[in-house]
Amino acid sequence: MTSPQFQESAYRPITLSSIQSCPEWHWLSSGLQEAVQVVGQVLPFRTNAYVTRHLIDWNRVPADPIFQLTFPQREMLDSDDYELIWGLLKRKAPKTELQAAVRDIHLRLNPHPAGQLSHNVPSLNGRELQGLQHKYRETVLYFPGQGQTCHAYCTYCFRWPQFMRIPGLKFQARDSDGLVEYLRQERCVTDLLVTGGDPMIMKTRLLRRHLEPVLDPSLRHIQTIRIGTKSLAYWPARFVTDPDADELLAFFRQVIKAGRHLAIMAHFSHAAELKTPLVEEAIRRVRETGAEIRTQAPLIRHVNDDPGVWSEMWRRSVRLGMVPYYMFVERNTGPKQYFRLSLLRAHRIYREAIQRVSGLARTVRGPSMSAFPGKIQILGVAQLGREKVFVLQFLQGRKPDWVGRPFFAQWDPDANWLDDLRPAFGRQHFFFESEEDFWAASTVA
Repeated sequence: MTSPQFQESAYRPITLSSIQSCPEWHWLSSGLQEAVQVVGQVLPFRTNAYVTRHLIDWNRVPADPIFQLTFPQREMLDSDDYELIWGLLKRKAPKTELQAAVRDIHLRLNPHPAGQLSHNVPSLNGRELQGLQHKYRETVLYFPGQGQTCHAYCTYCFRWPQFMRIPGLKFQARDSDGLVEYLRQERCVTDLLVTGGDPMIMKTRLLRRHLEPVLDPSLRHIQTIRIGTKSLAYWPARFVTDPDADELLAFFRQVIKAGRHLAIMAHFSHAAELKTPLVEEAIRRVRETGAEIRTQAPLIRHVNDDPGVWSEMWRRSVRLGMVPYYMFVERNTGPKQYFRLSLLRAHRIYREAIQRVSGLARTVRGPSMSAFPGKIQILGVAQLGREKVFVLQFLQGRKPDWVGRPFFAQWDPDANWLDDLRPAFGRQHFFFESEEDFWAASTVA
């Protein structure tokens, strides 16, 4: 019997069409209401009562970090685009005209960065497997079709096209047949990352249908199953009071009993998401199954661009038994101009935060850019001879040989992505940009 303190009503999304019926809507100024309605036409908006009632401090709105994290803001759109959409809404333009304007903006927001569509989709017997990505040799990403939404949307999400009805831009697999066949062929793969959207939005029976085939003894080379999820932050009731919460945890135990390591890759963007009794109970229940929880998030302006926020989040994660894993640099997609920080600022925040925690929390790798060639970590700034440089290395690469090789970029205090950096010491290319290496890495290894 679940304790009354953990009771949560049934999950119901709050969307653009239903937000006006929520009491919190009337606490917003007319300007903030307008921004949600306008920007929400272009960028996906969804939240729920747990987020609005337990995570947002409405006395701090609009500065509250969870409000910034979940509610669209006017500055997330270019001013001309904002005025265009607002004008169409005011004159009640035909739906087709509004959709065409939104579609044009979408295509200018770099909807699939880092070669997700062009270079990461694997093939099987000459057939592209649309619900899979295989960028790094050991790890395959799997997008179950019923898991391509979330309990709430992050305004920074680099997978925002998954939530918009944009033809040809959504990753999803109807079933796991293609995945299983591909894994039988690719014996080098050790890790399966189930992602979305959020796989935890699915009922347990659907999750089981997608993943049980992977537990077959013939796929013993799959050692780890990872599940990427924001549900612990946005809907911890999924693991505590949802009707099939116990069934879900039983399935976690089944995965582990089958000899697989189960890692829950939990997205926590702010310490506020770790402070409710319900999330603490959810974490306890997940860990009790034998699953490991690793925490990760991008570094985003207006939400967590403060070393104190990160150090508190890492300390609390460790206290609750989770492993701090990644600090990402916000990807160059969607409303990146609103969230991004310079690489210099990102590294300073990481460095100051890591200095404030014990060794158990220094498992975090970052700040890391998930760019086209791979995951690139900013190790620091150095003075080499007369030149000031960024020191970087690959944590993952399209070519495994790239991993762990330090390289150097010219000092640029305004750079905010790999594409802004130039090789140091007068060189024309970084070591991974030679023509031979580039083309060798342009297909899945």
